[in-house]
Amino acid sequence: MRRFILLIALVVSSQVFAYSKPVLGPAEIFEVGDSAKEFLARIDTGAANSSLHAVDLEVEGGASKIKKHDIGKTIRFNTENHRGEHSTSSGKIVDVSTVKNAQGIESRYMVELALGFDGDVRQVKVNLRDRTHMDYKLLIGRNWVKGHYLVDVEEKPVIGAKADIAIIESDLIYEARIDTGAVETSLHATELHIVDEDTDNMDNNIGKIIRFKTSNEDGQVATVSTKIVDTSLIRNSQGSEVRYMVNLTLGEPGKEYTVKVNLRDRTQMSQKLLIGRNWLSGHYVVDVNKR
Repeated sequence: MRRFILLIALVVSSQVFAYSKPVLGPAEIFEVGDSAKEFLARIDTGAANSSLHAVDLEVEGGASKIKKHDIGKTIRFNTENHRGEHSTSSGKIVDVSTVKNAQGIESRYMVELALGFDGDVRQVKVNLRDRTHMDYKLLIGRNWVKGHYLVDVEEKPVIGAKADIAIIESDLIYEARIDTGAVETSLHATELHIVDEDTDNMDNNIGKIIRFKTSNEDGQVATVSTKIVDTSLIRNSQGSEVRYMVNLTLGEPGKEYTVKVNLRDRTQMSQKLLIGRNWLSGHYVVDVNKR
């Protein structure tokens, strides 16, 4: 049964909006392709496109050195859902997406697949990638959600796919990406310096003072000094990494509150601040149709 939320006379940026759309939770069961195989999917407003776990990719006639030259060809691949059920699928390559991440730039094949939730089945472009190290083998991005659903980690006011978020400690305002696919909030940080640092064991630095530089999308730079409160193990397609976490006070200007934030070098990322579920939970519904 679909869940609905009606938000009336909600004031955002001095304008009044009324919303009446179905609501997706942070994770939902989706059917994929003609086989209607079920996947537990992460609803990720931080991702422009949906993404499916795919390995053993075989392009009909052989893959070109330049992926864009394969557009129009048929591709076969193996996939696996959250239950460990394996299947082989195929589709026509309709595009190649370029994805920027901390490791640089990556190109992925895109196919059109039917993605269905609660009877709502729509064809969208889906990029194929090896998600072996990811908790979710299917990620539902904005290209499936936009214009159709709100995303609710809990029932609260609406925030868009991007928002102006202030961080009190840096005295900067960031054009932040609102990312329901991320557990934690993450801030661009470079030149980390820890007082009496233990270089062998990061956990031994918990409680120590860390000093780092951060900057927003306009290139404004600030130096922040605060206490390390935890470390966080982050898993991604390249494996895993440990990041320091600090308490920072952030939010829409005048509506800030304190959460744990992990520190990473986001030089290659468009957004220098990523807002995760630990900031959203209990506070906002995400509507990717908004800015």
